[in-house]
Amino acid sequence: PLGIVHLKELLNSGIYPLAYSKRALQLAVAVAGLVPVAAGLAGIFLGPGMIHLIGGASIPLDSHYRYLSGLLLGIGLGFWFTIPHIEREGRRVQLLTAIVVLGGLGRFWSLFTVGVPDRPMLFGLFMELAVTPLLALWQYRVAKDMS
Repeated sequence: PLGIVHLKELLNSGIYPLAYSKRALQLAVAVAGLVPVAAGLAGIFLGPGMIHLIGGASIPLDSHYRYLSGLLLGIGLGFWFTIPHIEREGRRVQLLTAIVVLGGLGRFWSLFTVGVPDRPMLFGLFMELAVTPLLALWQYRVAKDMS
């Protein structure tokens, strides 16, 4: 009986929903972070070949592609580093989100000026212009609620 009373008090105190929201956010960032980490690693090791570039790529294009893949890996790792104390990582989340959104805007511009890319690139665009900003807003709310 004492455990049930304590659980009810915890649930009614408002602490449980905040902790749950923080945990859910941490899980969401961990899962979403798999995308840039995996894509970054694939880009570093496979180069432009990971997108089945017909005819191969020039040496400068390959070099630039692998460099940008390293940045993508770093962005994913940067988000992962926020996970343990995500409620205190607002500035880092905002900076990383701004970088991702700027990249997404570049991809969006390409959509209009060059054409509609394949599904993996459209998935990236969705992650960059929808998922990442929503995670940043969620982080802001969790930080505000826990302060």
